[in-house]
Amino acid sequence: MARPRTPLLSRERIVAAALVLVDTEGLAALSTRRLAAGLSVSGPSLYNHFATKDELLDAVVDSVMGEVDLSMFGPGAEWRAALRDWARSYRAALAAHPNIVPVLAQGPGRRPNALRLADAVYGCLTAAGWPRGQATRIGALMRYFITGSALASFAAGFPEDAQLYTADYPHLTEAHRLAEHHRTIDEGAFETGLTALLDGLALRYEALER
Repeated sequence: MARPRTPLLSRERIVAAALVLVDTEGLAALSTRRLAAGLSVSGPSLYNHFATKDELLDAVVDSVMGEVDLSMFGPGAEWRAALRDWARSYRAALAAHPNIVPVLAQGPGRRPNALRLADAVYGCLTAAGWPRGQATRIGALMRYFITGSALASFAAGFPEDAQLYTADYPHLTEAHRLAEHHRTIDEGAFETGLTALLDGLALRYEALER
């Protein structure tokens, strides 16, 4: 039998299939057995491309990082506008793949796209005149804020049972409506927090001795 011109497996195909599995069923569903079955290959064939499940998971996380737009960090970028646009793109990528956020929150590790992201943010801040130590802390702060906003929906966590709130929680009499509008509330909260964070950083920036 002639060998196929296009290999049955590639790193890209495996990563794409793994991300779909995580997106639809969660991190716990990711296993070589499930993945191999979905790709119609044998389990051991996956190890020709990824030595361990952790290596595969790193590649999946990094593929999500590759969805984040970094074009705003070009030469001469204004740091506040760049951070704002990047934060929105970063959150959009995480919102599209919420099940991957707990792994992503552990740090960039050796993931190329994640390291490029960190390099772009740090480079923009230091080029704008932020001291290196403060630039590092701002990069960490932005990451905490963005990943935290993507971990779960605050509004969706309120049960849609009006009777739950009437007796003991007099200030939450409308809380049963939050889940219904969770997307608008969560996006509004993110924008409110992002503006407040950048406003605060702008005040610190004005006080810098440059």
